[in-house]
Amino acid sequence: MFNDLSFKSFLTPKLGIDLGTANTLVFVPGRGVVLNEPSVVVVSERDKRVLAVGNEAKDMVGRTPGEVIAYRPMRDGVIADYRVTQAMLRYFISKALGRMQFFKPEVMISVPAGVTSTERRAVVEAAIRAGAKNAYVVKEPILAAIGANISIQEPHGNMVVDIGGGTTDVAVISLGGVVACTSVKCAGDRLDAAIADYIKKTYNLAIGDKTAERVKMAIGSAIPVEPEEELVAVIKGRDFITGLPRSIEVKTNELVRAIGKELREMTKAIRDVLAETPPELASDIIDRGIVMTGGSSQLRHLAELVQRRTGVAARVADEPLLCVARGTGIALEHLDTYKKAIIAKR
Repeated sequence: MFNDLSFKSFLTPKLGIDLGTANTLVFVPGRGVVLNEPSVVVVSERDKRVLAVGNEAKDMVGRTPGEVIAYRPMRDGVIADYRVTQAMLRYFISKALGRMQFFKPEVMISVPAGVTSTERRAVVEAAIRAGAKNAYVVKEPILAAIGANISIQEPHGNMVVDIGGGTTDVAVISLGGVVACTSVKCAGDRLDAAIADYIKKTYNLAIGDKTAERVKMAIGSAIPVEPEEELVAVIKGRDFITGLPRSIEVKTNELVRAIGKELREMTKAIRDVLAETPPELASDIIDRGIVMTGGSSQLRHLAELVQRRTGVAARVADEPLLCVARGTGIALEHLDTYKKAIIAKR
């Protein structure tokens, strides 16, 4: 038998969606993160039919025939292709709801801190057209803070740095609102591109984004390491000169040099927000430190680099990839508490 509360939640299921450039995560209150799949859609150019979404689609990236194209409909944290994003959202909502998909859900979606009103409206419209009853959008740093168990309602300053695939969002939060923030279009994808570019210029070897990402995760670091601590990865690609397949070995400190410019841009964003922060809140941040979330915050020694460049202690949150998704679920369950943070509704 249902009690009143569970029956009401059955009639109006709730979903929190971390709609990322690289991955989309779906959180269901009471069940946790039920879905974590790449934000990739494979479309047939001939009849504009969606052939695959998520994990299945990512396996096809770089391997599709001419008339089949793999899209990443999110670019720099916002919708780049509205129709494909709508199809992707519909797939994820349907998969997450399962047997409850007869009822339209209330959906909360994360957006970058620097999102415009037009981009925000596009996210809400895409969610409604994909099958949501109501759609709310909240800035990623607020959701990341909630998901990292930071008490954002208190009159204390907390700095959150959310580094995803498309954007690095930096915000100082106090009393449930954003005091100072910025969003730069430099994050995990730019690091992958920098690695691919370095391999091309240094070794005359062409590699794909997936290979660059794999190497970054395997041996990447934000700061140089001692020679005895260096990790080595074998990279396979196509030789630019001969056109034939070839493999090379790359070490950790080479990748540090490859991504140095991008890391400087990311740490500059943190310094810029600190420079805008009122003195009392800056004092709180020195005491509490900087909390880092998002998948790309897991790059080795990144927190140490941030500490060196800002002079403020930094730490990576527990399960940083899940913080924003978890934050959407908590905020959905307590809409009244977090109403100040909600910036759009339909």
